[in-house]
Amino acid sequence: MRKFLVPLSFFFVLLAQTGHSQTGNIRGYVYDKETGEAIIFTSVYLKGTTYGVSTDVNGFYSLSKIPVGDYTLMVTYIGYDTIQMAVSIERDKIVNQNLYLESGAVQLQEFVVSAERQEMKTEVRTSLIKITPKQLTKIPSIGTEPDLAQYLQILPGVIFTGDQGGQLYIRGGSPIQNKVLLDGLVVFNPFHSIGLFSVFDSDIIRNADVHTGGFSAEYGGRISSVMDITTRDGNKKRFAGKLSTNTFGSKILLEGPLSKFKEENSGSASYIISAKTSYLDKSSKSLYNYIDENGLPYSFTDLYAKLSINSDYGSKINLFGFNFTDRVNYKQVSDLHWNSSGFGGNIILVPGGSPVLIKTSFSYSQYDITFQEITKDPSTSMINSYRLGLDFIYFLGNNEFDYGIETMGSTTGFEFYNSIGRKIGRDEPESTTELAGYVKYKFSNGRLLLEPSFRLQYYASLGIASPEPRLGAKYNLNDRLRLKLAGGLFTQNLVSAVSERDVVNLFYGFLSGKYNLQDEFEGTEITQDLQKSQHLIMGFEYDLNHHLMLQIEGYYKKDPQLIVLNRNKIYDDTRSNSEKDDYFKKDFIIEQGDAYGVDLLLKYDFKRTYVWFVYSLGKVTRNDGVYDYAPHFDRRHNLNLVASQVMGKDLDWELSARWNLGSGFPTRQNQGFYESLPFIDGITSDYTTDNGQLGILYTDIDQKTRLPYYHRLDITLKKLFYVGENSELQTLISITNVYNRENIFYVDRVTNQRINQLPFMPSVGLSLTF
Repeated sequence: MRKFLVPLSFFFVLLAQTGHSQTGNIRGYVYDKETGEAIIFTSVYLKGTTYGVSTDVNGFYSLSKIPVGDYTLMVTYIGYDTIQMAVSIERDKIVNQNLYLESGAVQLQEFVVSAERQEMKTEVRTSLIKITPKQLTKIPSIGTEPDLAQYLQILPGVIFTGDQGGQLYIRGGSPIQNKVLLDGLVVFNPFHSIGLFSVFDSDIIRNADVHTGGFSAEYGGRISSVMDITTRDGNKKRFAGKLSTNTFGSKILLEGPLSKFKEENSGSASYIISAKTSYLDKSSKSLYNYIDENGLPYSFTDLYAKLSINSDYGSKINLFGFNFTDRVNYKQVSDLHWNSSGFGGNIILVPGGSPVLIKTSFSYSQYDITFQEITKDPSTSMINSYRLGLDFIYFLGNNEFDYGIETMGSTTGFEFYNSIGRKIGRDEPESTTELAGYVKYKFSNGRLLLEPSFRLQYYASLGIASPEPRLGAKYNLNDRLRLKLAGGLFTQNLVSAVSERDVVNLFYGFLSGKYNLQDEFEGTEITQDLQKSQHLIMGFEYDLNHHLMLQIEGYYKKDPQLIVLNRNKIYDDTRSNSEKDDYFKKDFIIEQGDAYGVDLLLKYDFKRTYVWFVYSLGKVTRNDGVYDYAPHFDRRHNLNLVASQVMGKDLDWELSARWNLGSGFPTRQNQGFYESLPFIDGITSDYTTDNGQLGILYTDIDQKTRLPYYHRLDITLKKLFYVGENSELQTLISITNVYNRENIFYVDRVTNQRINQLPFMPSVGLSLTF
């Protein structure tokens, strides 16, 4: 009983600190005065004191445990006029004060604070990259629209495997191990088959937090990384929108108020609707027929809508839904299509008399995919998923105490046929349920920041409870140099319905529940159908000057148990095959893995110039009980250089460029060919008269060679025309692979024909914002 009383007593001590003292609190939201949109990561502080915070992804700030007295509240943010106002703090009182910033260049220089730099000193932020809409526009875009998929490729530790059918691998983690959230809703396939585009409209993104490892306990169910995307509200002041078209596709975005936002009464309601589509399968037949005379067979459509309702004192309700579709049709060869849809909502409550923020969320999503090859049975996969969550955030001066609970459930189905026609999958869909709770405490004394957290993940369908302690820490050695650390334990039940050994595989499915696993792995009994990982990250941040920042992180991810599709299955797992090795009859097998490396980031951002330099040195290894091998996404060296310059007297020109260099991926070579007989009639088959198919003998997976180095330069030139008070017309010219580098995609094993990735590929576009 004592083990429960100790943390319970600690919890009540924390609550007791929130009242009965000679202090008060001030909180509220920071809004853009013109649109009513919340302004994120804004510096809010009391002049002449050490009390200061940055607004969160909802524009919310809270300064708590402030001594009674009169103060000057100040707000600074680049691109907005600095504001200051007098406030009075009374004992045990909470002042609700919303703030409204106007665009402009007038700022009090002695008080201009970089919100990002301030947050780096007050938040742990180990293995965390925050992506804002401004940053998305700095990289070269394909067509007229910047895309999150293209920006993710330049992040430290991120490996992208190809222009067509490529996937993102984050510090050794495969796509199934990366969790993608859109306003708290799980998106199971965030990238389209062509690999250049995500399902997200960049114009609706307010912020994206990319955790490449060591994330804290509010996130669970994945063992490698988390990408948490928050969308913005619609314009609360007027009807607005955007129309764009280019050689790849078109987009329309509409937004406006249902109940207008007013400063004296900040209650409002607004909507935002986005629709984008690609007609590359049609336009490429005339514009890019030098790539393939039949055109590029990719098409997609993405729809998103959101309704936001805000109360007078900051409580709000968001309701949203989406539908994403994708299709790849190689005529007379194969046809793939998938659909992802969902809906959900989140509620933020700001109680009038308590220094607490309450968040609740609910969501439902589904994903279906079918892949049909002309000579094979179709492969199919589906997943339906729901989630309910409740979170509490207590502000305790410079410290913070969070806790929450959530329940999740999913139903998955899967059917796949391997190269010799063996079925892998389930006859009936399987449903699973997971329950989880977490606690997290943020401690800060100015120099030392500690963020211990604990998650208890209960896989109810398996009867397994997984305790997952985690820790983040940072130490400010001085005003410029900061040391940081993160680590923890992570588990997940979800597995991929495709083999991670496939270099290119557009079919992307899911399974959860109990798996047909072997009894032991390298002498250790397998007792849990879970994937497991342990993370350790250490590094530092150093401000070389006010505008130039250096960050270096070293990481180690140990994966003691991974569950992967068994490409070696040649027997059915039946009683008659009981003597056969599990390695050749199980649908899924256990592997172990390690991923380790060092990531370097150098960032410069001042006025008209933006430079981003990333170098990643990494190594990924796997062991399947027979071989130690390098998976196909093991890239030793990866370098990205991005530069952007705003030009012109009216700042209406912008030139951006990106150069990427990556060492070659591992590959297996051919050793020979043979006739592969299907033995359809079993032992009665006549191999002397049956016609077989061409079989290929490969080198063992631990005897791989490396493909050539990959490198590519992309550039974009933009010109902005001001056509009205609230209207802008932007023209854009973009070139992908400027010097037409022949980067290898794959080699046809039979014809020995080399297939390259995208060549020199220009695009033009036009967009109108109103």
